[in-house]
Amino acid sequence: MKQRNRIVLAIVILLVFVAVILGVDWMRRMSTNNPTGTVTPLPAGSIPILLNGDLVAGFVPADLDKMKKVSFTDAAEGKLQDGWLLRDVLLLHIAAEHLTPDAVITITSTSRGKTAELSWAEVQDQANMVMFDLSNRGTLKLVSQLPKLDMRDEWVQDVDRIEISSP
Repeated sequence: MKQRNRIVLAIVILLVFVAVILGVDWMRRMSTNNPTGTVTPLPAGSIPILLNGDLVAGFVPADLDKMKKVSFTDAAEGKLQDGWLLRDVLLLHIAAEHLTPDAVITITSTSRGKTAELSWAEVQDQANMVMFDLSNRGTLKLVSQLPKLDMRDEWVQDVDRIEISSP
């Protein structure tokens, strides 16, 4: 075989290899975005909401303008916590039939490495005051009067993901 033929064969094999890698990567991204296989880009600064592992919506802070504000005074520091109920945020994007009382809602802050797991029954009960409040930096923090979220070190600050697992 001539030198030129070997070079052409090597280039063809390399191109096929690159095409296979790109194709596999594209298929993986398409299958993990949502069940329909279409990519749904989220606006910048949005917080993804996942239902049983599928991306169903993106929550943006501008959505809060549509909701009623609530407040309570935290027991630890006696400061007013003023914000919006997590219940209202979820119902804005998720149909109520997907939120059974035993559904687990996980609120995550990847930058702080913190999560909070709550049941829909806990979130739905307004007496628990499970809500988002704006931090001093303008990011959202999850606060509550529930014993597992009533102290500052238990709050989830800089929330960047909401996951719902419904049985």
